Amino acid sequence: MSFLTVFLTILFYVATLVLVGGLAYRIWVYFKTPAPLKIPTTPAPITSGGVVFRLVREVALFESLFKSNKWIWLFGWMFHFGMLLVLLRHLRYFTYPVWGWVALIQPFGRYAAFAMIAGLAGLYARRIFVDRVRYISAPSDYLMLLLLLGIAVSGALMSFVSGVDIISLKAFFLGLMYFDWRPFPGSPILVTHMVLVAALMIVFPISKLLHAPGVFFSPTRNQVDNPREKRHVVDWALKLESQNNS
Repeated sequence: MSFLTVFLTILFYVATLVLVGGLAYRIWVYFKTPAPLKIPTTPAPITSGGVVFRLVREVALFESLFKSNKWIWLFGWMFHFGMLLVLLRHLRYFTYPVWGWVALIQPFGRYAAFAMIAGLAGLYARRIFVDRVRYISAPSDYLMLLLLLGIAVSGALMSFVSGVDIISLKAFFLGLMYFDWRPFPGSPILVTHMVLVAALMIVFPISKLLHAPGVFFSPTRNQVDNPREKRHVVDWALKLESQNNS
C-alpha cells in the first residue's frame, strides 16, 4: 500500500469524523439555544404549516435574498444549485450498483460545475468590488470562496481536460466505506481535488458555511407570528417563573 493511499485514507476518515461530529455538536448547540423573543421577520406565517412552507422557499429559492438583492441571489443560487447537482452526481462513487436517477443526472451534474464556478466567481468579485461588503469581509471569507473555487475548478479540469480513472477511484471510496482499503489512483490534479475536499470537510463545522443547517434554527424564519394569540416564553423562563410562584 503506497504512502499516498494511506495518507488519503486516514485523511478522509479524520475529515468524516470531524464533519459528522462537528455538525452534530453545532446542531445540538443550535437546538439548545433559547429564543427568548418572538421575532419572526414579517410578513410571517401564522401557522406551523406556513412556517414549513416558508423554510422550504428559503432553502430552495433563497426567497429573502431574492427580495434584497437580485445579483447576489443570482450568483448564490447558481453556486448552490450547481453544487447540489455536482454532489448528487458524485453519489456514483459511493453506490453499487449506481442508482438509476444518479445515472440519469450525470450529464447535468458534469456541466453544473460551470454554474458552480460562475456563481463563486461572482460572489468573490462582490467581496472585492462592493465597498460595504469588502469592509466587513474577513480573510476567512475570501479563503472559503477560494477553497470552494479550487474544488470546483480542479473537478472541472478532471472532467473536461485530464480525465480520471473512475473505476479505481470508486473502488477506493467503496473500500473506505467497507474498511477494505484499495489503492488510490494518484494523479496531481486528483490528489489536489481530494485534499481540498477533505480540508472543506474539516473546516465546515467551524466556518460560516454553518448557515446551511443554521437557517432551520433561525427564530426570524422558524417562528409562527402569533404573539397576540399565544404568549412566547422559553423553557428556562417558565421554570424560573414556577420557582418564584412556589
